[in-house]
Amino acid sequence: MAKVSPAQFVRQVRQEVSRISWANRRDTGIATLTVFIMATIAAVFFLLVDLVLSNVVQFVLGLGS
Repeated sequence: MAKVSPAQFVRQVRQEVSRISWANRRDTGIATLTVFIMATIAAVFFLLVDLVLSNVVQFVLGLGS
């Protein structure tokens, strides 16, 4: 790698930051809402799977007694 002076490094960083296309407020809100909805769906799914598996295990263990 080529050696770069600190001043040139800072200039390059500022140049790269200016190229970034930042999300606007609406896009950020939609992404946040989507994450919350998907997390809720996943939580409900795993709750149901846990309940089913718990009942299956209790049934199997109850057969021996």
